[in-house]
Amino acid sequence: MKQIASIIDHTILKPDTKKEDVKKICEEAKKYGFASVCVNPYYVKYVKELLKDSNIKVTSVIGFPLGSTLKEVKAFEAKKAVENGADELDMVINIGALKDKDYDTVKEDIEAVVEASGEDTIVKVIIETCLLTDDEKIIASKLAKEAGADFVKTSTGFSTGGATVEDVELMRNTVGEEMGVKASGGVRDIEKAKKMIKAGATRIGASSSVAIVEGQKVDSNGY
Repeated sequence: MKQIASIIDHTILKPDTKKEDVKKICEEAKKYGFASVCVNPYYVKYVKELLKDSNIKVTSVIGFPLGSTLKEVKAFEAKKAVENGADELDMVINIGALKDKDYDTVKEDIEAVVEASGEDTIVKVIIETCLLTDDEKIIASKLAKEAGADFVKTSTGFSTGGATVEDVELMRNTVGEEMGVKASGGVRDIEKAKKMIKAGATRIGASSSVAIVEGQKVDSNGY
C-alpha cells in the first residue's frame, strides 16, 4: 500500500472547502505518505506551511475546472502559484479550442503555463477525456507533449465523467514512456487504482486516498 500511496495526489478541490478540511488532508498526507496535496490556488501558501517538515509536494490547479480562461491569465495564475509554494501544477486545456481544431491555441496555452511555472515545476495537463473523442484525446496528449508538459491527466473530476482504463491506456500509448500519466476522477478504491496503474498511470488523483490505501470502498461523487 505504501507504494500506491506514494503516487497519489491527495485532493481537495470543492468550492466549499474550509481551512480545517485542508489541514485534515495535510495530516492524512503525512500519515500515509502521499505524493502531494492538491488544492486550489487560494490554499497553496497554507498547505506549503503545513507540509514544510515533510517531503510531500504541493500541487495546485490552473484554469480550473473549465480551462476556458486566456493563456495570459493561466500563465499569471501559474506564476503566482509557484511563488506561493506550489511544486506541481495541474492545468486544464482549452477544450473548446481543441474541439474547434485550433491546435495552435491549445499548444500555446500549455506552453504559456510551462514557461511561467519554471524549470523545476511539474506541469500536468488535464485534457478532460469525458468530453473528447478518442482522436481528440490523442491530439490533446500529443500537444501536451510537444508543449513541454510533464504529465497528461484524464479529468478534473468536475465534468461528466472521470478516469477509465481505456483512456489511460490510450494516453500512455500516445505519449510513450517518457511522460507521466495521471488518472483522476472516480478512483475510489484499491482495485480501481491498481487497474489504472496497470493501464499505464504513474500518478493517481483522488479525494478517497485514505480509503484506497486502507482497502475500503467509497460511494461518492467527484474525485
